[in-house]
Amino acid sequence: MTVNLNFLPSLAAVFLLMFARLGSMVMLMPGFGEQGIPMRIRLVIAVMLTLVMLPLHQNAYALDLAQGFAPMLGLLIKEVIIGIVLGLAGRLTISALQMAGVVIAQELGLGFASTVDPSQQEQGVIISSFLTMAGVAMIFATDMHHLVIGALEQSYRIFTPGAPLPFDDFTQLILITTAGAFKVGAQMAAPFLVFGLLFNVGLGVLARLMPQIQIFFIGLPASIMLGLLLLLLVLAALMAVFLNNVGSLLGDLALR
Repeated sequence: MTVNLNFLPSLAAVFLLMFARLGSMVMLMPGFGEQGIPMRIRLVIAVMLTLVMLPLHQNAYALDLAQGFAPMLGLLIKEVIIGIVLGLAGRLTISALQMAGVVIAQELGLGFASTVDPSQQEQGVIISSFLTMAGVAMIFATDMHHLVIGALEQSYRIFTPGAPLPFDDFTQLILITTAGAFKVGAQMAAPFLVFGLLFNVGLGVLARLMPQIQIFFIGLPASIMLGLLLLLLVLAALMAVFLNNVGSLLGDLALR
């Protein structure tokens, strides 16, 4: 009995193209693409997702290996660009937590307190690092990473392999996502902006009424203590606002 293996080169080429898109998205998507997750784990996730989705979308690739390597290279570059753009759109949602954390830290008087953010492996404000870790944990706790997988699968229906790249749509997606991240970050930091304004006005009035008091030595500890208490009270609401934003973006990508 003769076994025909002529399909292997084309199947390997399709696997490589799908891995280029899915791997690029996994490396940037919130939840899966955190720097705290070892590179080997993220690589295994990308390979497994590619193997799962290969039977679903392998027919979407019209490949003719007899034409040479140039068409294959052009298609590979397109797949990487699509993966990076979609992954970056998801990654921008995390920036809302970083922005909110910076503003909150400034209002609480903790702007000078910085630490290494385990999710990004870079120096950041301690409140921002805390919110980022809490946000990533909530993504997995609420099973929202399933929407990430859905967005990966749906990307093949939104952006058909081999079609011209819709750079206008890419630009609009990044702009809308960036604007949404700033909006959500401002909404999350709004209670602390009000708190900082009222607290500083109160300190100013107290300084005018009792000039002999050292306002700085009283105000900074009081600001930190009251601000952390306020953070404890509104933390659940902050995470709800963030999850609604992430769910809206990933839901649009996964269910479109």
